Amino acid sequence: MTISVGDRVPSLTLTKATASGPDQVSSDDFFKGRKVAVVAVPGAFTPTCSARHLPGFVDKAGEIKAKGVDEIAFTSVNDAFVMGAWGKASDAGDITMLADGNADFAKALGLTFDGSKFGMGERSQRYSMIVNDGVVEQLNVEAPGEFNVSSAEYLLGEL
Repeated sequence: MTISVGDRVPSLTLTKATASGPDQVSSDDFFKGRKVAVVAVPGAFTPTCSARHLPGFVDKAGEIKAKGVDEIAFTSVNDAFVMGAWGKASDAGDITMLADGNADFAKALGLTFDGSKFGMGERSQRYSMIVNDGVVEQLNVEAPGEFNVSSAEYLLGEL
C-alpha cells in the first residue's frame, strides 16, 4: 500500500551520509517536531537526477527553507558512501543525503519500481513529499519516466 497524505512515516532506521561516514538515525527522531522536504530519486549520479533534480533543490534550498521547511533530504537506493559522494560532487551542503541501500524506506512507503531492465533492481520511484512532525502533508509522485511534480520549482510553488 502506498503512503498517502495524512499518514505517518513508518518507523525504521535511516542512514545519513555524513563527512565522518554513515550515521544511523530512526525515522521517528529524524522527522520529530519539524518540517522536512523529502525527495526521492531512482539513483545517485543518474542522468536526470544529477543534471536536473538535485541541482534544482541545491539552487532553491534557501527559498524552500524560507517557506518554513526545516530540512531538505534526498534519498535513493544507494549506499551512504555513494550518497555522500553525490552530495559532495553536487555541492549539496544544504541538503541531507539519506541512503536507502536495501530500499527499506521506499518499500515501507510503497513507492518502489522494478528497474531490472536497466540493471538497477528494485528502486525508489521519483517523488517529493513534505513531512511535518512525522506526518505526510504533501506527496507528489511522478508518473514513470516523468520529471515535473517532484521538482524543486513545483514543490516551492506548493508551499
